[in-house]
Amino acid sequence: MSNNNYGQLYVVATPIGNLADFSYRALEILQQVDLIVAEDTRHTKKLLQHYAISNQLISLHQHNEDQQAPKLILKLQQGLNIALVSDAGTPLLSDPGMPLVTLAQQAEIKVSPIPGACALIAALSVAGLPMNRFSFMGFLARTSHARTEFFQQQLLQEATWGFYESCHRIVACLQDMAKVFPLEHEIVVARELTKLHETVVRNSLKQVLSQVISDPNMQKGEFVVLVAGMKIITNSQQLTAAQLHILQVLLKECSVKTAVALAVEITGAKKKLLYQTALELK
Repeated sequence: MSNNNYGQLYVVATPIGNLADFSYRALEILQQVDLIVAEDTRHTKKLLQHYAISNQLISLHQHNEDQQAPKLILKLQQGLNIALVSDAGTPLLSDPGMPLVTLAQQAEIKVSPIPGACALIAALSVAGLPMNRFSFMGFLARTSHARTEFFQQQLLQEATWGFYESCHRIVACLQDMAKVFPLEHEIVVARELTKLHETVVRNSLKQVLSQVISDPNMQKGEFVVLVAGMKIITNSQQLTAAQLHILQVLLKECSVKTAVALAVEITGAKKKLLYQTALELK
């Protein structure tokens, strides 16, 4: 329960590209609050200037938020109303702000969402992949080894999942995925959503990777990558793509007996089926 004497913290979504994707309510809040807390004040200032909003800006980014958040809580407790924005989209989705929101909740300060644009949801809405369940993984690790390990952990994920990636690592990231996932596995790469060069590509991992490598324009901008969940077939006389891939990897390092034993434990597939497949592969 919030204290009526306290100010209010508004978590305000901002456009991810097209400036028209901004709600009347968001504009009203940014005009009325006492203070706007922004990831990059220079970036946010352009948005405010576009809409003729004149308000005080304070920077809150990953390098200062642990020190800045308690100070902002004091201002809220003194009765000031504050709006939190990120550079683009909905704050806290791979953006700074979590310490501030957490402290506000703990201090019984009312925190209100002002919904709007979100690159992840925008990509999901046009991907054509199942959305009844999905997982968001944020930005992946910067190193190839860490990404490869992560993809191995995701092999048996049955629900759609996705992540953000930068233009600097999109090729290397998809190449690492291709080391682990079947090349025919379906993925979606969405870039520059709502912007002039918006592109959404849905195809096999092999085809998408080829397109990204061959087209320099597909290596520019900001990316959302969505991955279809693995289709796990139960009580069937054939292995899923994920089970087969795991068995193939194990056979490279182990004897047939050991590979089959490990594959049974990892995948839950029938031992007889795994053994017959292993002999065929060998």
